[in-house]
Amino acid sequence: MKKNLVVVLFAGVVALCMPAAYASEEKARVDHFQAVESETLAQAVENLSTYNQKLATLLQKDEITPQEMHSIHKLTYTLEEALQKMQTEIASLAVTLEEVHLGSERVDVVRVKDNGKQYLEGSQPLTKAAD
Repeated sequence: MKKNLVVVLFAGVVALCMPAAYASEEKARVDHFQAVESETLAQAVENLSTYNQKLATLLQKDEITPQEMHSIHKLTYTLEEALQKMQTEIASLAVTLEEVHLGSERVDVVRVKDNGKQYLEGSQPLTKAAD
């Protein structure tokens, strides 16, 4: 019984110390950078395209210098933000498209037209490159 209590207490102490250990690890990490903002889906698509090209150029090299690695680290912030914005916007588009789907099942012309228009306008940045 005492052995179990000691194990539980030890686990509790470790759990309480983890946030402090994580915080000190965060301080030791490489500097963080400000991403180029992706306020709209169109901006996110543009940033994804632009920064993917930059990443591809750097990755084509046989050897990557520390300065280039720094550049890669820095540009990933913009790519991450672009992907997060796209994920949010696409999830919203899926909800709108579902409204079109449900409206079509019920032959609700107003619901289909209103949501269909919103869906097409919202998804336009994703299809612009294919046009």
